[in-house]
Amino acid sequence: MKKFMLLLVLIMAVCTCAYAETDSEYVKAKGVLVVGITDFKPMDYRNEKGEWIGFDADLAKAFAESLGVKVEFQEIEWNNKILELDGKNIDCVWNGMTLTPEVKASMSCSNPYCNNAQIVVVPADKAKQYDTLEAIKDLRFAVEHGSAGNEQANANNLKCVEVQDQATALMEVASGTADGAIIDSLMAAAMVGKGTGYENLTYTVALNSEEYGVGFRKGSDLTYTLNAFFEAGYADGSIAKLADTYKIQAALIRQ
Repeated sequence: MKKFMLLLVLIMAVCTCAYAETDSEYVKAKGVLVVGITDFKPMDYRNEKGEWIGFDADLAKAFAESLGVKVEFQEIEWNNKILELDGKNIDCVWNGMTLTPEVKASMSCSNPYCNNAQIVVVPADKAKQYDTLEAIKDLRFAVEHGSAGNEQANANNLKCVEVQDQATALMEVASGTADGAIIDSLMAAAMVGKGTGYENLTYTVALNSEEYGVGFRKGSDLTYTLNAFFEAGYADGSIAKLADTYKIQAALIRQ
């Protein structure tokens, strides 16, 4: 009798696995791809109408359309991105996400699609004073909680205060409540310097080099679907055209 019951349990387990719903099926059944983001120009940010736009946002819209579903953007606490993903509050993290060892271990990640670096932002009138790693050792930096910038601050033994997002980090520097910020180079290029909202800030020291990827739940079949979507987009020129729109051509990783 015990052997029969054990066999029955094994058969039920096999059947359950055989009919387990894939991530693609799950997203298509609910009709929406929920994308976890933060306010991060030029990747994800709102236009004057309050709509989410940006290189990542526009790509996510096109990917959702290719799946036959709508897209929904949900702002998240960056340090909680893995919990949000595993809890199915979001379906992917698509926000200029650095492919760190933690991210790779916790998510199913797409092929890298953009190069990036963590870069130091300081007031423009102090740039010459803070143009080396040694020169910035005594500064107090604003960093996004749980970000690659946060990691670089810790790795280089820099003093830092953790804030909600990179946009807030820039505000801290502009208001004088922080000496500097450590943010993504792509964001710095879009938001700092002449012709931007932070003309009085500039960037100096690059602390590392890194790559961006999109994260899905572990084992998600959507990872492979997105990689194929990327390949098609590079082949037909649509990704290069979009990169030109948001002025990040030089950062693209050609696939």
